[in-house]
Amino acid sequence: MSKKKHVDIITMGCSKNLVDSEILLHHFRENNYTIHHDPEQVSGDIAIVNTCGFIGDAKEESVNMILQLAQLKQDGQLNELYVMGCLSQRYNEELRKEIPEIDGIYGKFDWRNVVQDIDTTNQVGEDQRVITTPKHYAYIKISEGCNRACAYCAIPIITGKHISRPMEEIIQEVKDLVKQGVKEFQIIAQDLSYYGIDLYKENRLAQLVEAISDLPGVEWIRLHYAYPTKFPYDLLPVMRERDNVCKYLDIALQHISTPVLKAMKRGITKEKTIELLERIRHEVPGIYLRTTMMVGYPNETEEQYQEICDFIQAYPFERLGVFPYSEEEGTYAGDTLEDNIPASEKERRTAQLMMLQESIAHQAAEKLVNTSQNVIIDRAESDYYIGRTQYDSPEVDPEVIVYSDQDLTIGKIYSVHITEAEGFDLIGEVNHNS
Repeated sequence: MSKKKHVDIITMGCSKNLVDSEILLHHFRENNYTIHHDPEQVSGDIAIVNTCGFIGDAKEESVNMILQLAQLKQDGQLNELYVMGCLSQRYNEELRKEIPEIDGIYGKFDWRNVVQDIDTTNQVGEDQRVITTPKHYAYIKISEGCNRACAYCAIPIITGKHISRPMEEIIQEVKDLVKQGVKEFQIIAQDLSYYGIDLYKENRLAQLVEAISDLPGVEWIRLHYAYPTKFPYDLLPVMRERDNVCKYLDIALQHISTPVLKAMKRGITKEKTIELLERIRHEVPGIYLRTTMMVGYPNETEEQYQEICDFIQAYPFERLGVFPYSEEEGTYAGDTLEDNIPASEKERRTAQLMMLQESIAHQAAEKLVNTSQNVIIDRAESDYYIGRTQYDSPEVDPEVIVYSDQDLTIGKIYSVHITEAEGFDLIGEVNHNS
């Protein structure tokens, strides 16, 4: 294969971007290109960067990657450079002006055009995917965009209004991936809680999850990025009653102080948040919850920050991430509020909150010691295996170190006796006669 038929695609940011990259990889493969995803070293003639534009650090990382590839082009090691995704959706003109080495710029929705722009003889057929994750799990994007109006968030500016994919289309995609050996499905969206409202005039998340769980070969389903306001409570019986729907929910709360939530335009109060969490835990016993908290929002007082600390101790989350507020131009907060919490103070609050969470997460891990858990095996190491329980999403959550006196199959779910908790991670042995 000539170098001119070799494409390297680099994905920055979230798993929603990864899905787009996997579709693009498929289209190039169908046109007989050699394809590589996130190579350690770009070696083809063409490079495409799928950018992230969520917060300052992510934007900087994407720009640095583009600049590295632009330098390779200047040095004659790369012939063509293309950019797509969130950053280029929002900063198209700026990128064209500042980095002239870029041959083509695409946003969040027109990136398929790059296939024929590179070569007009290329064909773009139906969207399918080249799975870049371990072959036993994949991400399923059920919608794009967001209808919420959070004061700090640029996502609606970048991606526009919420657009749900039809249920039939999603179910067919899952069926196709099962045929390729995928067993575990991470259901993702910017806002799961809004799924179906634009298409069906009602929330259809519960029906969608139920339909996916009915499909033969679907062993685990895990849900990411629910929104607390107008949460679809009919999802909870499905999670409780379906064995292949993981007892796991990623629901971003961002804060707990009612005045801060109001300033953030989150549409919920502290009392309503607690009511929501108590109902979720009551209706789905044993569920693990993942959330994120933002610290250093404009005018956040020490007392309001302490509310978060007190809250996560009174209502502990098994999984929690913390990030400092990042001012984003074009947002309500970015345009009207002064970013008046010093960076050093944001860092202190972030670190302190994460120290609290370390203890909480370790206690959650300790509760699983001397229990048997179903564990999916992700990979083999020198003398042990690495896997995850239903409570662990790939890349972001803890893992299980699994010992076995017999060879294990990657992608298979085994019953594992948990013997120890080491930090966030678990250690266990396979129950071979279970």
